[in-house]
Amino acid sequence: MPIKIAEDLPARSDLENENIFVITEDRAIRQDIRPLEIAIVNLMPMKIATETQLLRLLGNTPLQVNITLLRTEAHQSRHTPLQHLERFYKTFAEICHRSFDGMIVTGAPVEHLPFENVDYWQELLEIMAYADGHVYSTLYLCWAAQAALYHLHGVPKYDLPEKVSGIFRHSVLCPGCSLFRGFDDEFFAPHSRHTEIRAEDVGKASELRIMAQSDEAGLTLVESADHTQVFMTGHLEYDRDTLDAEYRRDLQKGLNPQVPKHYYPGDDPANTPPMIWRAHAHLFYSNWLNYYVYQETPFSLESIAKKTKTPFTSRREIL
Repeated sequence: MPIKIAEDLPARSDLENENIFVITEDRAIRQDIRPLEIAIVNLMPMKIATETQLLRLLGNTPLQVNITLLRTEAHQSRHTPLQHLERFYKTFAEICHRSFDGMIVTGAPVEHLPFENVDYWQELLEIMAYADGHVYSTLYLCWAAQAALYHLHGVPKYDLPEKVSGIFRHSVLCPGCSLFRGFDDEFFAPHSRHTEIRAEDVGKASELRIMAQSDEAGLTLVESADHTQVFMTGHLEYDRDTLDAEYRRDLQKGLNPQVPKHYYPGDDPANTPPMIWRAHAHLFYSNWLNYYVYQETPFSLESIAKKTKTPFTSRREIL
């Protein structure tokens, strides 16, 4: 939350230069406040674990946030009870008439497939088109980030010779960006993926900029110039034991996985991994909610649909 100060307080310029969030008394008087409406499109197979991870981070803010959980209709989940999905999730058809302040689209374990071969690809295309006209800022994670960069900006993905799995050090390339307020110059984040995007391809899209990268794991954070699209290839939302569970699952499948890098002390899976990314995870999600959503979204949700010239039309309305 901002600190409220007098407009002519001498400390104001120093605080603003240090990226400290301040608000003048005049602006505070004019502020209207309402709950934020955030949609989470959960494409992960273990939906309960993923929703818990994201809600934990979104809940670490004094802002009131209303959450709508979404699932795809085209894919039948085998790892989440149908009762849970029917009780707590909505389909896109049920919400496409609404607008949201923010949306998060999770990753999915389908990286080996061409995008067009994913069984819910057409539905995801519809969701991305909808987000462009009915969501103020959309955060795409891991595979969803690659999918959105491919569809919206023509950025291809590339198969990797081996899975990128572990905890990697990242450099902040745009320290003045609001997403990085409170960040150190470097931060750690988990990665778990079989494919990558490359800087030379992102650089061809003038509307995009690279925000953070890792010498080992590659590009990690990209955003559109207007902050309406944020692409995170890592998993700041992961729990301490998420990579461990993935590693042991792959062992049981006989996939002979590499031990996640920089994860277990001494690279020994018998040791408990240290949690070294949680603080920056909370900061990142709090910053996105505050600066890219709360501070920018119009008070009237209906006004969000007016920010693009092309209104969203559902496939269902065309057919």
